[in-house]
Amino acid sequence: MEIIAVINYKGGVGKTTVTANIGAELAFRGKKVLIIDTDAQASLTFSFVRPDYWDESLKDNKTIKSWFDAIAESDEPPPLASLVISPEIVNNQVDKNGGKLDLISSHLGLINVDLELATLLGGANLQQTKKNYIKVHGRLRQAVKDLASMNYDYVLIDCPPNFNIVTKNAIIASEKILIPAKPDYLSTLGIDYLQRSLNELVREFNEFTDQDKERISPEVLGVIFTMIQITSGQPIAAQRQFIAQTKRDGIVVFENYFRENKTIFADAPQNLRPVVLTAYSNATHSDIVDEIEAVVNEFEGRLGDI
Repeated sequence: MEIIAVINYKGGVGKTTVTANIGAELAFRGKKVLIIDTDAQASLTFSFVRPDYWDESLKDNKTIKSWFDAIAESDEPPPLASLVISPEIVNNQVDKNGGKLDLISSHLGLINVDLELATLLGGANLQQTKKNYIKVHGRLRQAVKDLASMNYDYVLIDCPPNFNIVTKNAIIASEKILIPAKPDYLSTLGIDYLQRSLNELVREFNEFTDQDKERISPEVLGVIFTMIQITSGQPIAAQRQFIAQTKRDGIVVFENYFRENKTIFADAPQNLRPVVLTAYSNATHSDIVDEIEAVVNEFEGRLGDI
C-alpha cells in the first residue's frame, strides 16, 4: 500500500485536481484507491459527491472531522474504514476494469479542529510532552496502517494549504510527498520552504519517538506543475523559467504536467467525474486527457524507482 500526501503551502495551485485525476486514473487502471480529504475547503469531497448528499448522509459523523474530533475530546476515534464511502458515478466507470475509488470526505468545520488538538500538546515534564506530541501527530499514521486489511494499492491524502496539526498528521502517515505547483513566482517560492518544513517535522518526530520502528522518512516524489499554458507545443516562456529554476534548485520535477483549461477542469466537479475519465470530442480536450494519463504513467514509474 503506497501512501502519498499531496501538499503545497500555496492555495489555488490545482492540488485537488491533481489528487482527483491521479486517483481516478489509477482506479481506472484496475487499482484499489482511497483518497482522504483533509482540507477544510472540501473541494476533493465535492468533486465526487453532491453537497446535498454530504449534508444528509456524511456531515454529522462520516467525515475526517469526526475522526479528529474524537481525538480532540480524548476519545478513541472510529476506525477509518467506518468513514469510507464509494462514490457511485466514478465507480460505475472504473469498476469495468476491476478498479475501485473510495473516499473519506472532509468537513468545512475541520478548520477549527487544529486549535482543539493543540490543547492536547504539552505536559508536566519533557517526557510527557514528547509522548503527547507523538500521540497527537502520529495518530493518523496508525489509523492508515490499520487499513491494510482493505487491500488498497494507493492511499492519496489531499492536504490543506498550510502546515497545521492536521497536515502534519497526513505527512507523518505518508511514505511519499507529491507537490503540485503553478510555475509562477509565488507558487515556486514556497517549495523550498515546504521542503525545509518537511525536514524539520521529520527530525522533530524522530527525535521524540522512542522506538526505531516508529521513525518516519517520507520522500518527496516530485513537483507536478499545473495550469501550464502551451504555445508551439511547450509551456510559455514565462512559465519555462520557473520550471527551469525549480530544477536548478535540485528539486525533482515531473516531466509531464497538467495543462490549463478553466472550462473542463471547472466543469468536472459538477459532473462528479474527473477530467481524465471524461471522453471529449474536442481534440484539445482529448490531448489534456492524454497528458494526465502521461502524468500517471510517470507517477507510477517514479514510485517504482524509489
